[in-house]
Amino acid sequence: MQDRYRKQELFIGKEGQMQVEGSKIVLIGMGALGSASAEMLVRAGIGELVLIDRDYVELHNLQRQQLYTEEDAAAYLPKALAAAERLQAINQHVKLHAVIENIDHHNIEQLVEGAHVILDATDNFETRFIVNDAATKHGIPYIYGACVGSYGVTYPVVSKEAPCLHCLLEQLPQQSETCDTAGIISPIVQWVAAMQVTQALKILCHQEVTPELRAFDIWTGDYTTVNVQRLQDPSCRSCSTYAERPYLNGISQTKLDMLCGREAVHIRPGSKKSLDLTALSKQWVSAVEHVTANEYLLAFHHRGHRIVLFADGRAIIHGVDDINRARSLYDSLVG
Repeated sequence: MQDRYRKQELFIGKEGQMQVEGSKIVLIGMGALGSASAEMLVRAGIGELVLIDRDYVELHNLQRQQLYTEEDAAAYLPKALAAAERLQAINQHVKLHAVIENIDHHNIEQLVEGAHVILDATDNFETRFIVNDAATKHGIPYIYGACVGSYGVTYPVVSKEAPCLHCLLEQLPQQSETCDTAGIISPIVQWVAAMQVTQALKILCHQEVTPELRAFDIWTGDYTTVNVQRLQDPSCRSCSTYAERPYLNGISQTKLDMLCGREAVHIRPGSKKSLDLTALSKQWVSAVEHVTANEYLLAFHHRGHRIVLFADGRAIIHGVDDINRARSLYDSLVG
């Protein structure tokens, strides 16, 4: 064991390595970003790693989700479980926890209890806002990351004197594309994961992490670093002195209902959306099939399911009897 981390220890020092080995990280989402980050953390010797994901492995995941195999996809293995098995084979000394659950306001505080850092590898903003609320409430560093196409972005929520994720995204235009609608190449996944894991290691080694928004297009080589200090909202509902934390208390939670006798799930976003269905029908032309659109709804087929999406963000997903699966399909399109 003394030789295992020698090269890393030469860089971060013996004390830094001890901090890494004595740490607990909660990783939320075990898709592309989660897979890459988890492997880096396990190889670095993280003491305890909690892997949280609600979904299972599918063949189309393998292009970019590096921990999984064709056998995992054929067996429909839950991602958290398949990842834990592979990671344990890489480093038997890391304490791994596979959690096959959907993150919501009921379980998030229990799941992040005792964490030194939370890493974001999720696929939707509602989950991110729930995690952001819990992180700011308990003072846990939270590192946001996302990627689509060849573009990636990271932002560390590490200080009460800097914007939280809610402050930031309330004032910046949100990305409407997802990997299912715009595609993705795996190199950008590695870049975002590398940035997130580096920031996590710096936090564990008690090094300063600057709260800057970093964005990079790995295809064009464009790189941007933005000081977002001025975007901190003194009346933010998630991080201000009198914050109500609307996602943590369930006010803004998406509602999912099984439609009796129809093998379908009705999804109602917690905050009302205003979708441009005509624009989406053009944007998704290569991602979905059998599209019918009007000013009220967009109907189409995706991954073997008939989906009806309404302008206010509601959706009915047919041919599914599992709420978590329905939510995963919704998030893969709407984000």
